[in-house]
Amino acid sequence: MCNTLFTILKKLNTSDLKDFLDEKAAFYEQPKFIETDPVQIPNLFTQKEDIEISGFLTATISWGNRKSILTNAHKLTNLLDHSPYDFVKNHTENDLEHLQGFVHRTFNSIDLSYFIIALKEIYTNFEDMEGFFQQFSGEKDLQNAIHHFKKEFFKLPHQSRTEKHVSDPHKNSAAKRINMFLRWMIRSPKAGVDLGIWTSLSPAQLSCPLDVHSGNVARKLGLLKRKQNDGKALAELDQKLRALDPKDPVKYDYALFGLGVFEKF
Repeated sequence: MCNTLFTILKKLNTSDLKDFLDEKAAFYEQPKFIETDPVQIPNLFTQKEDIEISGFLTATISWGNRKSILTNAHKLTNLLDHSPYDFVKNHTENDLEHLQGFVHRTFNSIDLSYFIIALKEIYTNFEDMEGFFQQFSGEKDLQNAIHHFKKEFFKLPHQSRTEKHVSDPHKNSAAKRINMFLRWMIRSPKAGVDLGIWTSLSPAQLSCPLDVHSGNVARKLGLLKRKQNDGKALAELDQKLRALDPKDPVKYDYALFGLGVFEKF
């Protein structure tokens, strides 16, 4: 898109901007979207716990080259014998040994082994992951629930290096990957992309998975002024997106991401 179009779009009134973003969101939120997106991994499963675990682990490694993300996410699924929940609940020390050698950027088998152990603890102490997030959810968002999830997740002995793979909104992180995971779990599956298996939580509580693509597009459209993609920027963007659609603000993630990645906006 040329600079002239940038200027025109940035000057749209709220109603016209909403119409534009609604159209783009509907265009990209189609089943074909999953062909090149990590959301394809949890879409492989039907059991709730399998979807949760595969989604959480896939979202955790969702940064960097998308082709590499998909390759390693499928590799991870194979390592868990295509039964993530059974692996988490019933793994032995020997099973964890089989995870040795897995690596995606800075996430390695040390981190993965701890994630498996910590997930087992979550499922032992709570009915499921949905129940945990529902317990700590706020009326307007889930950022406090993410904070408490990280605290609970790292209660067991672990290497400090592993903590960087779960972000904390209370430390001004945009928590892109876990917000993306929550989008997968909570938004309606009607369009054939997100899975919508967590019915006790509302799409209205979701926050945009803010990354370099969605952040850059949001700034060009006048939805975001803050330059850093951090927690303060997320709060600013959330406010703008909720004004456009209070019931389902994160549908606009498809518009922002699609414009950035596929249309080079």
